[in-house]
Amino acid sequence: MKILAINGSPRKSWNTATLLQKALEGGAASGAGTELIHLYELNYKGCTSCFTCKKIDGKRACAMRDDLTPVLEKMKDASALIFGSPIYFGHITSGLAACLERFLYPYVIYSRETPSVFPGKLATAFIYTMNISEEILARLKPKLNSFEAPAARVLGEKPEILCSCDTWQYPDYSKYEHSMFSLEDKARQKAERFPLDCEAAYHLGARLSQKAAELAGKCSAA
Repeated sequence: MKILAINGSPRKSWNTATLLQKALEGGAASGAGTELIHLYELNYKGCTSCFTCKKIDGKRACAMRDDLTPVLEKMKDASALIFGSPIYFGHITSGLAACLERFLYPYVIYSRETPSVFPGKLATAFIYTMNISEEILARLKPKLNSFEAPAARVLGEKPEILCSCDTWQYPDYSKYEHSMFSLEDKARQKAERFPLDCEAAYHLGARLSQKAAELAGKCSAA
C-alpha cells in the first residue's frame, strides 16, 4: 500500500510541503509506503484537448509525453493521493490544476451510463495553505477548488479537506512589504496554530491509510 503526495507549491520546504510531509508521516505510521512529488521540479503542461483519451476502444490515459507522464502512472497505481497547494487569487496553483486536468480527464467518458472508467476507488485528500483568515476563507471556500467534485466523481470517494489559514509567508518579513498584516498575529499563528495544522495533517494521513486499506479489502472481496 502506498500514499502519494503531490506538492503543487513552487516551494519544496515551506507550509504546503510541510503539511504534506506530516500527512505522509501519519500514513507511514499506519503502515503505508509514502512518496512526495514536487510538481514544480517537472516540465509539463495541462491538457491540450487532443481527445486521444476519448477514442472508442482507446487507452484511458493521457497521450502527452513529458515529465508528468510517469507521475500520472504512479498516481493511478497509488493506494491514496494527497494533493497540496497554496491558494493564489482564490484558487489552487496552475501547476496542480494542470496535473489534475491530465490525471482526471482521461477517466471521464461521455457516457450517460458510465460517468467514470477509473479502475476502482481511490482515497484522496486536498491540503490548502493560504494567506487569509478563517473568516475570509468561509466566504471563499465554495469556490476554492473546482477539482474537488470531479475528483470525487472520477475516483469514487469524497476527498478529505484540510485548510491552513493566515500562514507565515516570508523567511524574513523585514525584507518585504507587509503593512496590511500584523506581524505579531503572523508570528502567533506560526508558533501556535500551524503546529496544530501539522498535527491535523498527520491524523489525516493516518485516516487516509486506513481508508485505503478498507477500499483494498473491499476490492479483494469483490
